[in-house]
Amino acid sequence: MHMLVKIVSAVLFLYLVYCGLLFLLQRQILFPRHQIEVPRETDKNIPGLDKIWLDTNYGKVEAWFLPPAPNHSKGLAPAVIFAHGNAELIDFWPEELKKFTSLGIGVLLVEYPGYGRSEGRPSQRSIAEAFVTAYDALIARKEIDPTRIVLFGRSLGGGAVCALAAERPSAALILLSTFTSVQALASNFLVPGFLVRDPFDNLTVVRSYPGPILVIHGRHDSLVPHEHGADLYRAAQRGKMLTYDCRHNDCPPSWDTFWRDVESFLLDAGIIKNSD
Repeated sequence: MHMLVKIVSAVLFLYLVYCGLLFLLQRQILFPRHQIEVPRETDKNIPGLDKIWLDTNYGKVEAWFLPPAPNHSKGLAPAVIFAHGNAELIDFWPEELKKFTSLGIGVLLVEYPGYGRSEGRPSQRSIAEAFVTAYDALIARKEIDPTRIVLFGRSLGGGAVCALAAERPSAALILLSTFTSVQALASNFLVPGFLVRDPFDNLTVVRSYPGPILVIHGRHDSLVPHEHGADLYRAAQRGKMLTYDCRHNDCPPSWDTFWRDVESFLLDAGIIKNSD
C-alpha cells in the first residue's frame, strides 16, 4: 500500500508539472508567431492592394484590402473578412483569395497582433479587438455593402471570425478546418479546460449565429479532428457541411472544387448573384 501511494503521488506530481508547463507555454503553442519568417516583399504586385494600419489598444495592426475586380463595379460590393491559420501570415493568402475579387467581392485580410509587421501580442482579446476594428474600417468604405459581409476563418482563424461574429453583424460565416473550442482541443492532451487562457468558444457563437454557415473539414484531420467540424455543423441554425478527403494542412485538396463549393454557398446565401 505504501508503494502504491508513492507511485500515485509521483504520477500526480508529474501530471501537475505537465499541466503547469502547458499552462505557461500555451500561447507559444497556440500562436507560434516567432517561427514564421516574414517575407521581405509585402506587395507582390497585387493590383489595387490597399495596405491599412489599424489603431488598437495593443498597437498598430496591419490589414490588406483587395478590391473587387473592375468588371464588378456596379453598386455596393460585398466583402469577405479573412482570418488565417496560427502558423501563417496575411502575406501567404492574396494570390489564392483573389478568386473572391473575380466574383465581385472585396477581401480584407487582417493580421493578428504580434504577427508579421503588426505590434502587440496575440491573445483572444487582442485578436478580437483587431478584427472588430478592421470590420468597422471595412464597412466605412464607400464601395462596400455593410449588409453583405462574410466572415471566413481557417483553423485558428475560425476562432478569430467567431469572436468577431459575437460582436458585429455579418451575412454569412465560413469555417475551414475549425475547432469547437480550444478547451475541447486541450482535453485531447488531458489538460483541464479551466487552464486555457484563450478559449475561443466557437461552438457557443455558432449556436446563436442567425445567418448561413458553411463548415468545411478534412475527413482525416488529426490536428483538429473531423468531429469538431461535425459538431459545429450540428449546432448551426442554418448550416451546411462539406467533408473533403484530406488532413489539416492540405485542406482543401482541390482549390477548384473548393471555389465551386464556396461560390454555390454564396449564391444560395444571396451574397452574390448569378452572372447569367
